[in-house]
Amino acid sequence: MPLSALSTATDDDFPARLRRVAGLVEARLDDLLPKPQGHQSVIFEAARYAALGGGKRLRPFLVVETARMLNGPLDQALSVGCALECLHVYSLVHDDLPCMDDDDLRRGKPTVHRAYDEAIAVLAGDALLTRSFGILGDVDLDAAIRVKLVTELAASGGMSGMIGGQVVDITVAEGERDEALITELQAMKTGALIDYAVRAGGYVAGASEAQLAALSSYARDMGLAFQIQDDILDVTGDAETVGKAVGKDADLGKATFVSILGLDGARDRAKALGERAKNSLEPWDKAAQTLRDTVDFVLERKH
Repeated sequence: MPLSALSTATDDDFPARLRRVAGLVEARLDDLLPKPQGHQSVIFEAARYAALGGGKRLRPFLVVETARMLNGPLDQALSVGCALECLHVYSLVHDDLPCMDDDDLRRGKPTVHRAYDEAIAVLAGDALLTRSFGILGDVDLDAAIRVKLVTELAASGGMSGMIGGQVVDITVAEGERDEALITELQAMKTGALIDYAVRAGGYVAGASEAQLAALSSYARDMGLAFQIQDDILDVTGDAETVGKAVGKDADLGKATFVSILGLDGARDRAKALGERAKNSLEPWDKAAQTLRDTVDFVLERKH
């Protein structure tokens, strides 16, 4: 499907729009990830197994839709979104390892360390991480913009971002976890890459500092709402629908937004965050409708 199919400012069917972008991401990732070859072909196979054939592609969707809202170049936005997706998938491969969350199912299929083995899973994650920066380096954008995209992705995925949040998650005792700490943890572990996705779309489109600030406000609130909904699904969902194991947090006695706020309280908090996220989009009026619809998708999703 050509990128021109996404150029209109509105779409009556949000799920269809999400699927269209996911299809474009799948096709572009298929082009960007090397095909298996040579004695090391298994690492190509494992990386492609992890990255292709599943997932909502929410983060690249946010890159593309933010750029579209600001009349930015969609082809470049799609490549940037694919770079982000590679980094996101690497984090999932590593999170699923026995030394981390020890999961057997991801996106409805066996995790990489189950389909291959632990060593190949570690290396496949490493390969996707490094490929993400290679993709950004090749995007046809001004060099200064590429530098911003690279340095901010490194920060968002690094020790003060996603990795830092994961470290907090596995090192801080459950008894020390309150709402403030969990909010901080999730702002790093989940929210940092969602914030990056929206800001990256802004960078691709040449957004001003004021616009980037508004976009970050939107992304931070939506990112936290996303995590709260994840916690809710861990209690109310089933593995077949969610595509991964559920109920693990409760089994481990893990502090979550649901365990602290209660199920109804968590739903109310997510809804309030969603409304605040939408309010941050006021400067763009009707042009931001797809990003507003994304908030509703996050709050209503079942997987």
